[in-house]
Formats: sequence, structure tokens, C-alpha cells
Amino acid sequence: MSDSAEAPSRIPWPPILYLIAVAVGAALSYAVPLPWLGPPLSDLLFAVGWLLVAATILMDIAAIRALRRANTTINPTKVADHLVTGGPYAFSRNPLYLGNTALMFAIGMIAGALWFFVFGILAAYVTQKLAIEPEERHLALRFGKRYRDYQKKVRRWF
Repeated sequence: MSDSAEAPSRIPWPPILYLIAVAVGAALSYAVPLPWLGPPLSDLLFAVGWLLVAATILMDIAAIRALRRANTTINPTKVADHLVTGGPYAFSRNPLYLGNTALMFAIGMIAGALWFFVFGILAAYVTQKLAIEPEERHLALRFGKRYRDYQKKVRRWF
């Protein structure tokens, strides 16, 4: 069996990438602040940011529960035992990574800092290359046609 069939990754990339993105976004927001919108739009974005935080937490909880109900791992360095297609996985193949990116945008709206949007997009791209694409190869090898059919029905991000 190839490495992709055994485990999608040896390093849990996404949490590391998003923590780095938050740290760099915060540092640059302090050192090199970019212009932000003024009231009342900034106030609206602040409120939307908090709503996005709440939605992200709910989506993450639902995604984790779906994985646990299916008795499969949440750890991206472990072999997937079952293909999960219900709950948040019915509208995104990667709801946890979508949530991480949404959280970056939410922080940007709450803090009024454009750097979080820049690094949210960058973290999403790097996550796709280092985590999502290897996970997709792993799932295609493990679940074959069932996974390819799922890919055709459900988008990668949203």
C-alpha cells in the first residue's frame, strides 16, 4: 500500500498554518496597519465578524461530531476509516478548513485589520496544497468510486 493510502500526511499542517497566519497577521496589523473602513460599516463588520465566529464554532462542532459518529479520525496524520458525507460534509468536503479560513476573516472584521484577510487566503492556499490535496489522494485510494462520486457532488471549499 502506498503512503497516501496509509496516511494523508505526516505533519498536521492546518493547525500549524493557521496559527502562523494569525501570528503574522497580528504582528503586521500592529507594525504596518492597513487602512480600514470607518463607521458605520466598520461597526457592521465587527458584528458580522462575531456572527461568523459563532457560525464557525457551530460548524466545527458539527464536523467533529460527524467524524466521531462515523468512528473515524479527525487527525490529518491518521488513516481515514470511514468516508463521512453527512452533516457539514454534505456542503463542503473540508468544513474544518473552511472554518479555519472563516475564522481568519472573522478576526479581520472584529479587529478591523486587512492583514487577516490576506493571510487567511494565503493559509487556505497552502492548506490546500499541503493538506487537502494529499487527503484527497488518500481518500480516493481508500474509498475509490464512492469518494470520486462524493467529489462530483460536493465542492472542496463551499
